[in-house]
Amino acid sequence: MKRSGCKKRRPSFRRLLKTSGVKLENKVKNKQMKQQNVDKKQRKEQKKLRQALKSSSSSERPLETYCKRPEEEHDDEEFVENLPTDMLEDNDLQQMRHLSQQASFITRDLSSSTPVHSGKKRRSEMIRDYEKIPRKMKKTEEKEVIHLLPIKDKHRLIPQTMERVVETKKEDDEDEDPEDTCCEATPPAVWLTEATPPAVRLTLGQRQRVRAATLAQRKLHIAALGSAIVSEPISSVKRLKELRTMLMEAEPSVAVTVRKMVMVSLVEVFKDIAPTYRIRPLTQDEKNTKVKKETQLLREFEEGLLSQYKFYLEDLEQTIKDWKQQKMKRSQAVGIGSYVALAQVAVRCLCELLLALPHFNFHNNIIVILVPLMNDSNRTVSKLCCDAFRKLFQQDKVGSASLASVRVVSGLVKSLNYNLCPELLQVLLSLRIKDLRKDLESTTPQNKNLNSREKKMSRMQRKWKKVEEKLQKELLEADASENKEKKLKLHTETLNIVFLIYFRILKKGQKSRLLPAVLEGLAKFAHLINLEFFDDLIVVLQKLIQSGDLSNKESLHCIQTVFTILSGQGEVLNVDPLTFYAQLYSMLPQLHAGAANDDISIVLRCVDGMLTRRRKHVTQQRVSAYVKRLSTLSLHLLHNATIGVLCALRTLFQCFPKCDVLLDNELQGSGLFQPELDQPEHCNAHNTALWELHTLQKHYHPVVRTFSLHVSRGAPSEGSAALNAELSRRSAVELFDDYSMSDMSFNPSVGKAASKKKVKLFDLKLSLF
Repeated sequence: MKRSGCKKRRPSFRRLLKTSGVKLENKVKNKQMKQQNVDKKQRKEQKKLRQALKSSSSSERPLETYCKRPEEEHDDEEFVENLPTDMLEDNDLQQMRHLSQQASFITRDLSSSTPVHSGKKRRSEMIRDYEKIPRKMKKTEEKEVIHLLPIKDKHRLIPQTMERVVETKKEDDEDEDPEDTCCEATPPAVWLTEATPPAVRLTLGQRQRVRAATLAQRKLHIAALGSAIVSEPISSVKRLKELRTMLMEAEPSVAVTVRKMVMVSLVEVFKDIAPTYRIRPLTQDEKNTKVKKETQLLREFEEGLLSQYKFYLEDLEQTIKDWKQQKMKRSQAVGIGSYVALAQVAVRCLCELLLALPHFNFHNNIIVILVPLMNDSNRTVSKLCCDAFRKLFQQDKVGSASLASVRVVSGLVKSLNYNLCPELLQVLLSLRIKDLRKDLESTTPQNKNLNSREKKMSRMQRKWKKVEEKLQKELLEADASENKEKKLKLHTETLNIVFLIYFRILKKGQKSRLLPAVLEGLAKFAHLINLEFFDDLIVVLQKLIQSGDLSNKESLHCIQTVFTILSGQGEVLNVDPLTFYAQLYSMLPQLHAGAANDDISIVLRCVDGMLTRRRKHVTQQRVSAYVKRLSTLSLHLLHNATIGVLCALRTLFQCFPKCDVLLDNELQGSGLFQPELDQPEHCNAHNTALWELHTLQKHYHPVVRTFSLHVSRGAPSEGSAALNAELSRRSAVELFDDYSMSDMSFNPSVGKAASKKKVKLFDLKLSLF
């Protein structure tokens, strides 16, 4: 007879280590239930044995029939062999064999009251003892015991200890756990967050690997969202919101970098998916009206795009405000020091949207944000904004964006009480304003005739006239042509605001640092000033020059402004500009090849307006004096300025043929030339010669040599001394800019000087022989 209890295999010690406490308790309970069932079976077997003994005594059955069979012995041997050897010793094996031999119920003592499987029960009790010991899961932490100072009681000393957890991680685990890294703005010596245990510290290489892995993951996510939005913008508005919410990146190690990438990515996405028209908000009636499915999808796309675009602009504005106010808001992931870089990226994104989407919604809001930043103390931010508005003015053909920008600039100048940087006003020089609208007053006879005609028209004729005007407007919109009337109206209003800024500064801030920019602006737009302001403006400019507080460049701008006015609409004015001629004549010797060399371009414009355009109002003595002084000035200038001055002399020789007397050595009248005199009318310039042209024919620059030879021959149009077509068609200012060395290059390239040294050395050797 086989015993199922003895045949059951004992679980290994390694498996018990891996089991949890709940599982072990359940296992113990199951064993107790089985043990109770076994006890019941043993009692039944004892009853059967007693009955069998009684029957055997009566029937005299031999006892050998109850001995063990050989199959049972073989089974017992297999049971012992199959037991795990890692938990049994030799004594245990011998005891197991001894118990297996006494397993027969014939050989055991029937008088004992112990159950048949008492050995098994003791074995279960042994197992139960170590199973009750709490198991520990495999962890990567160890406890370090720190002995503290003991506490002294009345009778004894109580020792005190403290356990500190020392966690030893593998490199792979550290790469997968980026939460233990620190913020980019945190100093390198502290790489612990508040939630990180103080004993955990990562090495520099580990931090870099963790950050690189996290950053690569974010890059892939941003790229996937961006490509999905651009490929299907109408059905991917929700992904646009998901991409925008990444601006609130909370991972400290990559927060700044991820936000920069999201800002730049959103700019490109909005530039691609934004429509070419301004989105109009729907009315309540339009929302309630049933439309087609495609129309409804388009409306949902426009609404979602507009809302996400608005939230994105608000995020950029808030980033700039946080940087200006030096306050850290929203999240602690980004430090205050990192807001400088974030603000610069935000400004760059706003500048790109300003230029790329001038027709789209919230364009005026972008202007309001960026205009004050042109006056910022940070030179990088200020330069970004100034360059953006220069490009905006140059590419604005209609003038609506320029008008909005100039209005904001005017309000800023007034609010700051003219305490701002000159670069802000120099941006206004890039305005594309060449002509203005000439408004016809209602008091003119023409308008009176028109009003009388309209009164004589019948009701039907007036109705047809309105229909024709509406049709004409629709035809212009269909042709996509610019409305010239609207364009001139916008330009007129823009220039009125610009002149208002200039005149306020001339009136209140004549000693301000903004005066050079104002004078330069007046010199450019002087031909568009209303005729009513000419007299007062000329008086103000004359006082500024005579005060002596202006620099050479500012004085030249004043002179340029006056003659720009007088060469256009100001010809009807009865003004004697003799003082301005004398002022420019006295300023020419002060110019040189140093920093004042850049002022030659203003001088060339002044000479063109004072002499060439006013040739009928200038005397021969004044022209001769200017020709002599300009030729003297050309000796101590850079080659580009010298070329511009020689080109101006060529123009004067062509406009005033009597200046040929300066090319002869003979005297042409009484008196001697007085070069130190600052009055061009009385210096006797006709009694001198232009010997400077002969000196310039040995100049190092080939174009200077060509021009000096051409002017010394009387500026002929044909012959060996004539200029080629390329040089003769260009003005003096254009030649000054073409041959400039601002980019540190020589035009044309200069030959090597080593060959000349070799020739000199060769001549020296010949002389020795």
